[in-house]
Amino acid sequence: MRDSTLIDQLLYGRASLAEDQIHWLPILITCANLLTGLFLIVGLWTRFVAMLQLPILIGAIIFLNTQRGGPASDSELILAVITLLLVVFFLIEGGGPLSLDGYFKKNRGHGQGRNLP
Repeated sequence: MRDSTLIDQLLYGRASLAEDQIHWLPILITCANLLTGLFLIVGLWTRFVAMLQLPILIGAIIFLNTQRGGPASDSELILAVITLLLVVFFLIEGGGPLSLDGYFKKNRGHGQGRNLP
């Protein structure tokens, strides 16, 4: 850990109310990244999921830039920027023909009105 003062504050009980209440934020961001990444892989709700992913990636880029005191050529920052560009691409293009979005769009009218035994 780089910030030992925050650890001292948490261990010795001098943390503020705001610091006590944001402990769930990294867990929420991790779960959102995993779920939206899975949905992007299979192509389910592609544009909506890409919009959910944008603030997380922009926050990561800002955090990685400010953490190092300015623009850096670190691999983490490059990976975050490439991922942001890919998410913007999926936001514009949507799911392709091999995605679940394309499958559901193609088979929207099929199966309705059938008499099942």
